[in-house]
Amino acid sequence: MTIRNDGMNRRQFIAATGAGALAAGLWPLPLAAQMAVIRQGYQTNMWGMPTYYLLRSGHLGKMGIKFEEFAVPSGNLTMQQMVARQVDMGTYAGPSFIIGHARGGLVAIAVIEHVGKTAKVVARKDLNLTKVEQLRGLKIANQTGSSIGNIFVDQLGPSHGLKKGDYQEVRMNVNEMVAALAAKTVDAMVNVEPYNAIAEADGIGNTLTTLGGVDRVPVFMAATPEFVEKHPDTIVAYLKAWLQVGREFKENPAKTADVIYSFFTSKGYTMSKETFAKALSAVEVDPGFPSDLGPYMQRHAEVLLAEKKIPAIPDWKKALRTEFMEKARRG
Repeated sequence: MTIRNDGMNRRQFIAATGAGALAAGLWPLPLAAQMAVIRQGYQTNMWGMPTYYLLRSGHLGKMGIKFEEFAVPSGNLTMQQMVARQVDMGTYAGPSFIIGHARGGLVAIAVIEHVGKTAKVVARKDLNLTKVEQLRGLKIANQTGSSIGNIFVDQLGPSHGLKKGDYQEVRMNVNEMVAALAAKTVDAMVNVEPYNAIAEADGIGNTLTTLGGVDRVPVFMAATPEFVEKHPDTIVAYLKAWLQVGREFKENPAKTADVIYSFFTSKGYTMSKETFAKALSAVEVDPGFPSDLGPYMQRHAEVLLAEKKIPAIPDWKKALRTEFMEKARRG
């Protein structure tokens, strides 16, 4: 899906800033003429919804930023689009970012949110399972190559004595898993919100475990190296818009929830507002760069290296570009 948004046009900019410019004896170029168009990727599960809200909030337009949006079921698909240079920016968790950096030199310009509480292993309710280890020999729906898919296969499953080969992995997009669970074509799913909340509310599944207790799962906003090199001012302005969005998630949660709820209902989902609020509450939106990010990413990179999914540990100074967020905060 590609949607064009023109942000603030020249006439609107002149009306908003002309008086101040004349008073200063200056006449600046419109912001929209200075900012690059951003091809924005995001996933249509709950991890991508802060980005969806950003695109609907009007904050990018106030910064003079135009955008095109590319919505896909899972962040690892956005990562692949970025490696192919079809998209300039996109969100996904640490493992997908590390793979994207290895394959296409992608860089992180911020951590947007933490979503560990949204990621769960959910089993069919009629099976009456209570533990992950009980999934041995059963069919588990998993979006192969996604961050939570990698975390489950490489870390969470083995920590419960469930290594790859002990179960049948059924490759599937996250937005198809609840229907498969209801149809009993799979026995469990590794999924994210709001799909877990829907399965539980409809009596289809029950949660065996969440990732939140072992991994907060930071979600990165990544960019292609070419975009970073050519458009540093656009990135700083873009992150200023994100800081505004972060404040709105904290100070006006009802507003942000209504915008995101309308997205899912427009797609035909019939969850109640209560179910949706429960799912959204698991997303912690706070754009920045956490101080403990280096050791966290190092651990995930070592796992991916051992699994031969990357050729080497990244140079974190090149992969994690903190200077743009620092400039956005100062501005």
